[in-house]
Amino acid sequence: MIKEIQAKTILNHVKQPDSWFGLKYNMNLYRGCQHRCIYCDSRSLCYGIDTFDTDVLVKANAVELLKDALPRKKVVGTIGTGSMNDPYMPAEKHVNLTGRSLEVIAENKFPVHVITKSDLVLKDLDTLVEINKVYAAVSFTVTAAEDELSKKVEPGAPRSSRRFTAMRKLADKGIRTGVLLMPVLPFIEDNEENITAIVEKAHESRASYIIPSFGMSLRDRQRSYYYDKLDKHFPGLREKYVKKFGGNYFGLANNHKRLYQHLEELTCKYKIPLQIPVFEPIKAKKGEQPRLF
Repeated sequence: MIKEIQAKTILNHVKQPDSWFGLKYNMNLYRGCQHRCIYCDSRSLCYGIDTFDTDVLVKANAVELLKDALPRKKVVGTIGTGSMNDPYMPAEKHVNLTGRSLEVIAENKFPVHVITKSDLVLKDLDTLVEINKVYAAVSFTVTAAEDELSKKVEPGAPRSSRRFTAMRKLADKGIRTGVLLMPVLPFIEDNEENITAIVEKAHESRASYIIPSFGMSLRDRQRSYYYDKLDKHFPGLREKYVKKFGGNYFGLANNHKRLYQHLEELTCKYKIPLQIPVFEPIKAKKGEQPRLF
């Protein structure tokens, strides 16, 4: 069910330095997510989203809050979206909250980094091109190269092939775009065949970076949900997880060192960096030119 709520704030400061994406601010326009990825960490108790899998809460006043907040920011830095939910879940097609927010970001000449699993991002291509006069990046989470596997682990999201197609269209317009190879699910996705296929498809789609994390988080409510889905889609794997990881917060992929070495060899071959070029925050001052590092 989709419900509207009123938010008090819309931009949160990211703890500095952000070594992953170079974010200065973070923006979550929704609470809950319709993609229903079986591994999603946002189900964890620490985030307090008790209706994560049943309701999508739309921050109805988000655009107004953003219009008020951005002109008053003393530092121009990258705004990230997609950390707790997908800004391009199916609801966005009708609500257009992400699209309207990106227009405000473009008007205020702030940089942005979008994380998504959806080709719905293409509806905002023109706005992203405008933002990219300062800096824009769109990262697609891809955990499974083959569509049949992505359908099992990310049942509500567009299949991986559609994400790669969208990546190519963004790259053709000069938008920085790449792959977040995370999580890599133990016993399911942690094999050289899957990693190789993802890198090759990223190369074909003109990805300009790949950011990996070989493993997954496994805590409280998230773990329980995930294990239930393992029983349904991958019978017998729950026992392997319990035996190997017990109550650990993080479950490393099998042979993670070898897999990372394999990834390095492939990305070296295709000249794809394992980091994203990020925007260096600057003081909000007219005439100041943005810089990359």
